[in-house]
Amino acid sequence: MMESSVQLCNSCGEQIGVDANGEVFVACHECYFPICKACFDYEMNEGRKACLRCATPYEERSKNDDDTKVNGNRSTSMASELSISQDVGIHARHVSTVSTVDSELNDEYGNPIWKNRVESWKEKDKKKNKKKKTESKAENAAPIPPEQQMEEIQSSEAAAAEPLSITIPISKTKMGPYRFVIIMRLIILGLFFHYRVTNPVDSAFALWLTSIICEIWFAFSWVLDQFPKWYPINRHTFIDRLSARFEREGEPSQLAAVDFFVSTVDPLKEPPLITANTVLSILAVDYPVDKVSCYVSDDGAAMLTFESLVETADFARKWVPFCKQYSIEPRAPEFYFSQKIDYLKDKIQPSFVKERRAMKRDYEEYKVRINALVAKAQKTPEEGWTMQDGTPWPGNNSRDHPGMIQVFLGHTGAHDIEGNELPRLVYVSREKRPGYQHHKKAGAENALVRVSAVLTNAPFILNLDCDHYVNNSKAVREAMCFLMDPEVGRDVCYVQFPQRFDGIDRSDRYANRNTVFFDVNMKGLDGIQGPMYVGTGCVFNRQALYGYSPPSMPNLPRSSSSCCCCCPSKKAKKDVSELYKDAKREELDAAIFNLREIENYDEYERSMLISQMSFEKTFGLSTVFIESTLMENGGVPDSADPSMLIKEAIHVIGCGYEEKTEWGKEIGWIYGSVTEDILTGFKMHCRGWRSIYCMPLRPAFKGSAPINLSDRLHQVLRWALGSVEIFFSRHCPLWYGFAGGRLRWLQRLAYINTIVYPFTSLPLVAYCSLPAICLLSGKFIIPTLSNLASVLFLGLFLSIITTSILELRWSGVTIEAIWRNEQFWVIGGVSAHLFAVFQGFLKMLAGIDTNFTVTAKAADDTEFGELYIIKWTTLLIPPTTLIIVNMVGVVAGFSDALNGGYESWGPLFGKVFFAFWVIFHLYPFLKGLMGRQNRTPTIVILWSVLLASVFSLVWVKINPFISRTDSSTISGTCISIDC
Repeated sequence: MMESSVQLCNSCGEQIGVDANGEVFVACHECYFPICKACFDYEMNEGRKACLRCATPYEERSKNDDDTKVNGNRSTSMASELSISQDVGIHARHVSTVSTVDSELNDEYGNPIWKNRVESWKEKDKKKNKKKKTESKAENAAPIPPEQQMEEIQSSEAAAAEPLSITIPISKTKMGPYRFVIIMRLIILGLFFHYRVTNPVDSAFALWLTSIICEIWFAFSWVLDQFPKWYPINRHTFIDRLSARFEREGEPSQLAAVDFFVSTVDPLKEPPLITANTVLSILAVDYPVDKVSCYVSDDGAAMLTFESLVETADFARKWVPFCKQYSIEPRAPEFYFSQKIDYLKDKIQPSFVKERRAMKRDYEEYKVRINALVAKAQKTPEEGWTMQDGTPWPGNNSRDHPGMIQVFLGHTGAHDIEGNELPRLVYVSREKRPGYQHHKKAGAENALVRVSAVLTNAPFILNLDCDHYVNNSKAVREAMCFLMDPEVGRDVCYVQFPQRFDGIDRSDRYANRNTVFFDVNMKGLDGIQGPMYVGTGCVFNRQALYGYSPPSMPNLPRSSSSCCCCCPSKKAKKDVSELYKDAKREELDAAIFNLREIENYDEYERSMLISQMSFEKTFGLSTVFIESTLMENGGVPDSADPSMLIKEAIHVIGCGYEEKTEWGKEIGWIYGSVTEDILTGFKMHCRGWRSIYCMPLRPAFKGSAPINLSDRLHQVLRWALGSVEIFFSRHCPLWYGFAGGRLRWLQRLAYINTIVYPFTSLPLVAYCSLPAICLLSGKFIIPTLSNLASVLFLGLFLSIITTSILELRWSGVTIEAIWRNEQFWVIGGVSAHLFAVFQGFLKMLAGIDTNFTVTAKAADDTEFGELYIIKWTTLLIPPTTLIIVNMVGVVAGFSDALNGGYESWGPLFGKVFFAFWVIFHLYPFLKGLMGRQNRTPTIVILWSVLLASVFSLVWVKINPFISRTDSSTISGTCISIDC
């Protein structure tokens, strides 16, 4: 294509051709976007009357083309037949969202058998399509006044040209000084390390060397964390423009359908009432009901979860119309009724107070029924659970049971109390058998992908944890402003929302909110290639989950496998195999769009094509599911038998369905780590997709977080263990994904940071032990400071403080949030991260796997009661040891200074400052360790112990009760004694 002088269409890959004047056809005179006449006519017929690149309306061209079409239709039928044959025969794919390299793929990788077969099918469809176009033109020929028609055309074109979202970069007055300080901090770090390396401490060489190694690692970690924040951006959406474009009055809604995924495992640790509130908030979202489907994955096959969903579906018939009638927020009843706000604000309906009181009573009755089910489930009968009809519950053995699917509500189910249709609610429990690897949450999510593709096949998927409810009913519309924007959404694999939490103590003792990560780091990534996937609150493009590359991304060259000269030969072979898979996937993508345009092809021909294109090796043995993957815009295939859909859905959640397929390797949620979210997003970014970070003013979703110290450490342990697993896997960002250069280097730095941060625990534990060792041994890691050294130390501290202040300035986070984040970085580093590293090594060397504990989602009845509960775990041992040894070191340091005289107090200052740095960072841990047994503040106890120890040493040194004698008398007495 590059060697040819003929310009090719950017949509279909064919030659652009000439216009009526014999000149090269130009659709847009603003940016000269290369598009042929046939593709241009197709875009106009589909209502897309703006340039694909610059969004300039085709005003003049559309008028000329309309005149040309009218004249052509009046001339002869031969001309119309010729134009139709060109439209069908030449352009096998004239869709604006396809890749620009499909013509190359058809030549290099294309299969002439299926290509000829597609052409024959298209010839069969020619007459039928011509008839449909004629009928549609006749229907559209209604007598509309010319002025009104012109106004409608202009308004629709103006609305189509307006963007649905805008990017707002951080102002240069904020980012300029911030970047300057970062560069200065790098220079100061270089000078600092030069001084430290060239000035060793001979009397404490081992301590000095340890400190140097630790400080170099800390600097490396800071670089990995800092530079991905180089280009932070903000975004703003226009929901009103979205409605104006896709929800026109008097017409069916054109908004894309969305499938919601909610995953749960153990109803005793993840209470059904919390899951039910999440489901109710989904069913009541501000979105067309026929476009919403909610799938609940019960990976524990618990009858309690099933029965609670039955009650939830019944209560939703009352709750959903109440939410939509009065526009309440949030639409999770537990959190709506517990709000301590004026619920009458902005409410003008006289019946609202009465309806709200009645609804609250209904919800309390519903809670009683759910609580009764929970109380009943506390003790399992010996014979197992039985359903209402007397048959045994199929999931009595949670590790050996068949697949189960139950559809609630929807257009074929019960309507609400006002007779309106409700969104579809589906209960799913995948099949489990001994001897099969089920891959925990990632496997459950992939099962939901297949079930939803068979039953509803929405083009977008939104996954939520069972404890994350919809806090903003317009959250889906916020995401659609990006995904349905033709300029932005083509290459977007997912839209990630920040996580926000309820029930956290006011001081956020253990940094549960993760404010620095969600409000600083993720904004920085959004300016590069997009935020990471964090496991919940994310809207996916289904095609991205199927392993396809973005439509605008060119085909990977075969020579790109050798792009990294330092890669070993085995890695190069892996890259070649990845390139082959990607090329094969592009070939399947071409077949997808060809099949999508065919309506009356033969069923036998379709089956042969699917088998010939090796779809089964990629997606599994399900014709219905495979055909659903061919529909980019979603929807259930017309050839699917509705009566057989449930049977097919049961088939695709079988425990052996993924055997010898690409599921978990290239498709869906990726296996290989307990933190499947990082792997899944990383694979998409490596293919060239980008993601979007959406932060609406009202948080989109809210969840619960473990505020108890032990539970919080176990949660961090699971995250860190997942990162260590990725580090030792083939998907490690240090060497994976170099083929094609689709992952930007700053994005790669961010992913490297997510997998190496647990290893910081090793130098951190050593560094936190150094103050106590120095105080007990009387040695120090730094020699006597010169004037230059003092300036370097002062400059380093000032640069650290200035960087934090400027980061506060552009991000909007509070200084308390940064300090809490710094404290828990030390707490987690010396406890959970340390254990994760050792567990990762055990798994790699000895094959010993560790199972993570599901974090409990319920809290104590009292406010923040769980915060003070002490749950003993081995994770508490290392930080407790560090606190004790540093406190003992401080006491021993003061003791040596008192005995050593005035000269000892100078060196003591640096050592004590170092020790207090450790103690202050571990203070929240110490506070949680002491619990709530006595009401005395922890800081009072800490200072009391330290001061009491110091004053005791001073008291012993002074010895006030021992009488002092003259030294000359004592010396004379000694001389007079005859020894």
